[in-house]
Amino acid sequence: MVASLAACQPSASNAVEVSQSPAGLEQVPLTVTSSTGKHRFTVEVAKTSEEQAMGLMYRNKLAPDRGMIFPFDPPRDASFWMRNTLIPLDMIFVRADGSIANIAANTVPYSEEPVPSDGPVAAVLEIAGGRSAELGIKPGDKVEW
Repeated sequence: MVASLAACQPSASNAVEVSQSPAGLEQVPLTVTSSTGKHRFTVEVAKTSEEQAMGLMYRNKLAPDRGMIFPFDPPRDASFWMRNTLIPLDMIFVRADGSIANIAANTVPYSEEPVPSDGPVAAVLEIAGGRSAELGIKPGDKVEW
């Protein structure tokens, strides 16, 4: 995945439990707060340009409570594609204040069509395709990690 993103800061509440994914990436807890409640995920953090370029390529499944976050610092316009991505994804574009700018739902596997943010974002969260609609996640909801 080609990405342009910015840095979301972990919430300053309690200590965050950090672990490593089978792919060797740091994984952290993430919460999306919407009108339907708090939705918790464990996400891999794609920090480096190499990790961001790989993204979720070549994975044949993604559990409903898992995902990947692509942080950017400073915030910027972002554009992703689905080259070599085998499964549909929801791409959630997150502003610097943690609010969701826009969601590209059920992106098409293997597509090289750009999927852009609606303005500068601090991060992009990728979750299994269709999960945003299932959970009632919408633009304006808050993301904390």
